Amino acid sequence: MLLPENAASVGRTYIMSRHDSWQGAPRSATRRIQPPFHPATIVSLPRALSKLGYCSRTEALALIEAGRVLVDGRPARAASQRVDMARAVIVVDGAKITAQDKVYLMLNKPRGLVTTRRDPRQRDTVYDCLPDGLPFLSPVGRLDKASEGLLLLTNDTQWAEQLMNPASGVPKTYHVKIDRVADERFVSALSEPVEDDGERLSAASVGLLRTSGRSSWIEIVLTEGRNRQVRRMVASQGANVLRLVRVAIGGVSLGDLTKGQVRSLAPNERVDLQLSCS
Repeated sequence: MLLPENAASVGRTYIMSRHDSWQGAPRSATRRIQPPFHPATIVSLPRALSKLGYCSRTEALALIEAGRVLVDGRPARAASQRVDMARAVIVVDGAKITAQDKVYLMLNKPRGLVTTRRDPRQRDTVYDCLPDGLPFLSPVGRLDKASEGLLLLTNDTQWAEQLMNPASGVPKTYHVKIDRVADERFVSALSEPVEDDGERLSAASVGLLRTSGRSSWIEIVLTEGRNRQVRRMVASQGANVLRLVRVAIGGVSLGDLTKGQVRSLAPNERVDLQLSCS
């Protein structure tokens, strides 16, 4: 079933498993009056299909190439074709595509899943955790296969782009288990920026959570999103990551959501995330 956008406002939290279901301008004698121009709604056809919640851009390319997409009654010419989402009638396989209700989910991603819709190597993906009946959703950022924890998914592309914009500075909090006993010197060194493969990697904050035997748990907060950034920063100090769990994005935390489970974001959580954007 589709999750209602106002689920939390009516006092219900939805926890689900993968088995749940869910015309032209008039002419003037002296001049032509141009129709209104809506630049915000004019996008490429693959992007339009993605923004409407029908499919990913990659899947849209395949549909267009197969001749299965009509725009205003005519076959789509190419993936580069631009359409006005406020006016165009887009049909796929004979069915008119209309905007889906906005869905905002948080998933506790288990370790071992890849953050992609379809994997050419046939590995399990985060989409295996989602219930049936949802519109097409995209992950807001990614977690690599070995990482786990909080992952957001939505079909609200504007909201997602705002959160993923590097300039937004949304803090992301990670709890990281490393293969050594961390002391104040290690934590202090990890707090300093490092250069790796021509990139400057830095953390907003680093703190020691606990130590046990030959390992330690540390907390790292990032406001940037470099590829495998936490692992690269830890490696720069001569240590290795044993586990990496994202526990919060902005003011939204993983809480007691168990591995593989998903729930809808409450309206106040969506607002908190937007307020996290600088």
